[in-house]
Amino acid sequence: MKVFEQLLFENKAWASERVAEDPNYFHRLVDIQKPKFLWIGCSDSRVPPNEITQTQPGEIFIHRNVANLVLHTDLNLLSVLQYAVEVLEIEHIIVCGHYGCGGVKAAMTNKSYGLINKWLRNIKDVYRYHQQEIEELPEGDARVNKLIELNIMEQVYNLAKTSIIQKAWQKRNGPHLHGWVYALDDGVIKPLVDLEPNGELDHPIYKYDNLLDEG
Repeated sequence: MKVFEQLLFENKAWASERVAEDPNYFHRLVDIQKPKFLWIGCSDSRVPPNEITQTQPGEIFIHRNVANLVLHTDLNLLSVLQYAVEVLEIEHIIVCGHYGCGGVKAAMTNKSYGLINKWLRNIKDVYRYHQQEIEELPEGDARVNKLIELNIMEQVYNLAKTSIIQKAWQKRNGPHLHGWVYALDDGVIKPLVDLEPNGELDHPIYKYDNLLDEG
């Protein structure tokens, strides 16, 4: 059996097990999608959202990219965000990174990685914003882990700066925003930051006042 065929074999086994346990398992998923959570996570294969939160299909709407970034120029992310917030009416958005993130480690070096340099540049900006705080720590894992945490928190604030989130806050007082970090060495998630609807932004210039008037 080829490696990719093993995935198909396991899929059939998994589907059969679900139906054996609950004959209506898949029928319930066909006609409705009403998750309460949007998960914005890292693409790292060691951090599968459903596995580490023990949630079932249909419970979490998921977007993943390298180093869990929320960028105002990323139309993929913004499309997912708009659909989750305005159509699914998500109640909570979680930005979850992880210790040992290769993207963050790469951004802390001066090495060129080709095309991905443009993506990692956003993490370098986070480093520059918090350089003094990071460089007060010993070189090595302590600095990397601090930047990982700061990057997660920065992405939560980036969410709050979007007109998509602010419009939802004005319209329905939601969703809540959360920043979490996952530890690869013990599998435990650590909460870092929570933003309540209509929470304070890091600068008033990012606040929009007339979003509901736009229709």
